[in-house]
Amino acid sequence: MSKVIPVAIGRPSAQAVAQQDPRWRWQYLMLAPHRLGFFLAMVVLVASGAWWALVQVARSTGWWGMYYAMSPTTVHAAVMALGFIPLFFSGFLFTAGPKWLGVTPLPPQALRAPLVLQALGWLLWLVGAHWRIGAVLVGLALAGAGLVWMTALFWGRVRASRAEDQLHARVIGVACGVGCMSLVALWFSLAVGTHALARACVYTGLWGFVVVVYVTVAHRMIPFFTSSAMPTVRSWRPFWVLWLMLAAAGMQVLATWLEWAGVPASRAGPAWMLVHGALQLVVGGVLVWLACVWGLVQSLKNRLLAMLHIGFVWLGVAFLLGGLSPWLAWAFGIGTLGLGALHALTMGCLASLMLAMVTRVSCGHSGRALVADRIVWALFWLLQAATLLRIAAAMPGAFGVAWAWLLPVAAVLWAATMGVWGVRLSGWYGRLRADGRPG
Repeated sequence: MSKVIPVAIGRPSAQAVAQQDPRWRWQYLMLAPHRLGFFLAMVVLVASGAWWALVQVARSTGWWGMYYAMSPTTVHAAVMALGFIPLFFSGFLFTAGPKWLGVTPLPPQALRAPLVLQALGWLLWLVGAHWRIGAVLVGLALAGAGLVWMTALFWGRVRASRAEDQLHARVIGVACGVGCMSLVALWFSLAVGTHALARACVYTGLWGFVVVVYVTVAHRMIPFFTSSAMPTVRSWRPFWVLWLMLAAAGMQVLATWLEWAGVPASRAGPAWMLVHGALQLVVGGVLVWLACVWGLVQSLKNRLLAMLHIGFVWLGVAFLLGGLSPWLAWAFGIGTLGLGALHALTMGCLASLMLAMVTRVSCGHSGRALVADRIVWALFWLLQAATLLRIAAAMPGAFGVAWAWLLPVAAVLWAATMGVWGVRLSGWYGRLRADGRPG
């Protein structure tokens, strides 16, 4: 006579959980909307990090030669800004987004084609950079088609919603449209060989798409997460804060196109640069103040929450560095800090928030405790170290001979940190939940 396993209503029994399949399986990536998106994002993240570390070590040491079909700087900028981040967005937007909008979430199978197109496209982008420009363009076309498809699916959820508050979702939808247009424009600029235009397209995608999504989600979620974990901190998120952050991102898009048009080199250039710098200093100061109001100091008692708040502080630091740069150049003739400000944004802010948010969602939707364990906490601080090294490498002439080693060391540290994090969490996405629940 076969043994009958008791089945409980609601939470499964410990016996049922113990007998679930412990193996990693491809089909388990389709059990929930976030699984495939996060997994493919990790693949592109780890691959691009390892590739850039190899490029930087080769440049610094000459230990091996590498053929380039196109500028590795352009390849790096595009994949870091527009490669893995939209795949991470998919996991969040199709999990939390339907809850915001009060609509039925899409089945995971509906996301498979657009997400796989993006991942394959960006991997081909990396390979094509060392093969031929045609492969680069095909990869970019695949990635762009996947992003357009994903954006259309998200807008379908927005149009189906009858929720009163759709502002955050609609702002994100518009930002996704900007990302699609940026990729299309990037494709045409590379097809005709206009690399200055390609740079402007990447920066437009970064500020007009990626940063806009980040600050919109931060405005909605950071005060909520903080007040939920720490009831003594009031959830405060006036809409003028959101409009300020969106306007600041728009200002950076405008500055990108003015630079492409040659305004900084014109007669009016110095005045514009100083005005732009002053505006960035104001925005940076407000953002650092906002981080404190949102509970920066109080959050340090909770590791996962602290990671979110420290990541947001980096956004203010990025604006402060960007605003300080033209004033130092004007007053003392010190070279630009632009690359330092850029990496304070991308590595300090975007990557730190990515690590915190993806870890939080992955823990919650894999049946694990919502905590940053010692491994995640150590990886977070290694990321901070990599960020500081990269900013230091951008300081003009400040470190003499040591400067040549800061960049490859930062790249290797980034690749190692993201590699450990990516491999660890990818192991969760292909397995059943630890608590035995569906999803």
